[in-house]
Amino acid sequence: MCTGVVARSSNGAKRSGEGLAETWIDQELGGGQFGDVRLDKRFRALVEQLSAGIGESIPLVCQDWANTKAAYRFLSNERVSEEAVLAGHFQATRDRFLAEQGPILILHDTTEFSFKRATLGPIGMLHKGVVGKDNQGRLKHHTSCGLLMHSSLAVTADGLPLGLAAVKFWTRKKFKGTNALKRKVNPTRVPIEQKESVRWLENLRQATTLFDAPQQCVHIGDRESDIYELFCAAQEAGTHFLVRTCVDRLAEAGEHTVAEKMEAVRVKGRYRLKVKNDQGNWVEAVLELRYRRIRVLPPIGKQKHYPELTLTVLYAQERDTPKDREKIDWKLITDLPVRSRAEAIEKLAWYALRWKIEVFHKILKSGCRAEEAKLRTAERLVRLLCVFCLLAWRIFWLTMISRCDADAPPGLALTKVEIHLLDQLVKDKPRDALQQKTLSTYLTKVARLGGYLARAGDPPPGNQVIWKGMSRLTDMELGFLVGAKTYG
Repeated sequence: MCTGVVARSSNGAKRSGEGLAETWIDQELGGGQFGDVRLDKRFRALVEQLSAGIGESIPLVCQDWANTKAAYRFLSNERVSEEAVLAGHFQATRDRFLAEQGPILILHDTTEFSFKRATLGPIGMLHKGVVGKDNQGRLKHHTSCGLLMHSSLAVTADGLPLGLAAVKFWTRKKFKGTNALKRKVNPTRVPIEQKESVRWLENLRQATTLFDAPQQCVHIGDRESDIYELFCAAQEAGTHFLVRTCVDRLAEAGEHTVAEKMEAVRVKGRYRLKVKNDQGNWVEAVLELRYRRIRVLPPIGKQKHYPELTLTVLYAQERDTPKDREKIDWKLITDLPVRSRAEAIEKLAWYALRWKIEVFHKILKSGCRAEEAKLRTAERLVRLLCVFCLLAWRIFWLTMISRCDADAPPGLALTKVEIHLLDQLVKDKPRDALQQKTLSTYLTKVARLGGYLARAGDPPPGNQVIWKGMSRLTDMELGFLVGAKTYG
């Protein structure tokens, strides 16, 4: 069972349940992180304005030139760092972590934010691409402008997002392709500290330090995270990892590779699951499970710097290639033991939750419309993206809490005014009228404001209808409060 969010009262003591929604912004912002009362007040005002109009532009949510100018000044202030903006949220994530008993999955992934600008300098480059040929047959290139973000999202084994544990932004002043690098030096001999991939190690260490419970954390990444230095960093920190492997490393005494060792492993179990084919229909897939503890060697060029590791390699593969969808072929590597079919399935379920970090990034781009921001420099965009991270987490949490804890009280996420308005605006369906109203009941009403039909066979409401519904509810609450003040 997922637990609810833990709020903080004014004296710092923990309290949970009723009244949380009235203070969720206070909880996520913390107190006095900028060392300036004016900056703290402006920060809170900006978060309130953006949360009331998710996906809208700064001028629209600020309503007048004075507030809009104040917001732009805040985002341009050199004293406003990304660490300060997210400091309160990191602490709130830690509080939610401490309320959990089971393993916490730290999902790592990188995403790009692309912006259309006439000049690349103030923001930086993402990548170069070929867009065709000129009249002489020479290749024409186009350089994309934007930022990169590597984020680490903490979730429970049930999929409830607890919040960000680490985040790193960067941009490129110049771009050198991997092929150009390979012509000069073997990439495996370049120290990890000189590569962009060091972000994986930095976020792992930051998240482990934040929670101060390394044994409870399992760091999960896709094939881009298949980095030997990451495995060693996890071992040094005393934490765990589970990543999808794509590198066939030397194993045992160095005479064979990991893939060759796995060829000799017999099938130790089968796992049936439902997946969607290319037509969107649910079909059954049968995965053959193989796993083995193997002594893995570091890259040849780095064997003097890194130790050998004994790791578990887990293969989950379909024997035949389906005609109507891509074949499932998962090759995972972890420091955790896998001694049975049940433990193998558990690790597969954990890795399957990795897509939730992609959902978080989708909310940033589609819900908050981060790529539509018109700010002119990378520094200002980064500060705005940090604020959007708070809003994206909130939307994601609202979407998932009712699925993880169906009996949670409504006050865990909604104010008394919001509950009253939802009762008036969205009437209960006959099947719900006699049941006790829970948070799940009211979040379904929020989703119905956002276009969710709530038919008997419909899946639970998703992020899109939640953020649309919350935006409409905020507008209605504002009108209600103004009317109450005007007419009594």
